[in-house]
Amino acid sequence: MKPIFPSIGYSRLRMEVDGEGVTTLVCAQGCPLRCKYCINPESSRDRGRPRYIFTPESLYEAVKIDSLYFLATGGGIMFGGGEPLLYPDFIEEFAKLAPDWKLYCETSLWVSPRAVERAAQIVDHFAVDIKETDPEIYRSYTGRPFDRAGENLRLLLSLVGADRITVRLPLIPGYNTDAHRDRSEALLREWGVTRFDRFNYVIKEKNR
Repeated sequence: MKPIFPSIGYSRLRMEVDGEGVTTLVCAQGCPLRCKYCINPESSRDRGRPRYIFTPESLYEAVKIDSLYFLATGGGIMFGGGEPLLYPDFIEEFAKLAPDWKLYCETSLWVSPRAVERAAQIVDHFAVDIKETDPEIYRSYTGRPFDRAGENLRLLLSLVGADRITVRLPLIPGYNTDAHRDRSEALLREWGVTRFDRFNYVIKEKNR
C-alpha cells in the first residue's frame, strides 16, 4: 500500500523563506501539539478533512512544474505542518522520485525517535520549531511535555550535525520573554546547536 500524506495545502515559488532558493511548501494535516497561537489551526486532525490526500507520485506530479527553478537555485520541497514527521514513510518514498531536489522539513520533533532517525537519512535541512526549553512554559503553550522534543533534538544533532539544523526560538506573548529565549539559546548551544532563528509571534484574532 502506498503511503499517503494528508495535506491542508501547498504553496509554490517561495523565495528563500523555507530553505535555500525557490521552494514549494507542503503542509501536513495532523499535529501532536495544541499550541495556543497555532498559525495553521486547520492542520489539527480534529478540525476537518484535509484538502489533499497525496501519494508520493501525486505530489510529485503536482510540484514538478517548478523542477527547473529548484535545480537552478538549489531549492526544493519544504515539508511543513502540522507535523510532517508523522509521515516518514511518505517522505522516504517521495525522496526517491526527486533525488536532485533539496528536501527541507519544519518540525516540532514531538514524534517518535524512529521517525527522526529515518528523516535524518533523507532531509537536507531541518527547521526545528522548539518554541521554548522551559518545561513549564512549553507544556503551558503546547499542551505537551518538553522531554520528547528535547531528546529528539539531541538525537538529531548526533545524526546530522549542527550545520543541518536551524532552531527557531519565538517570543510568544503571554508565555515567554527575551530572558527566557536567552536561557533557551544558552542551553541549546551547550547541546551543540549553532544556528538559530529568533523572531516574534504576531498574534492575530484568528490565532486566539
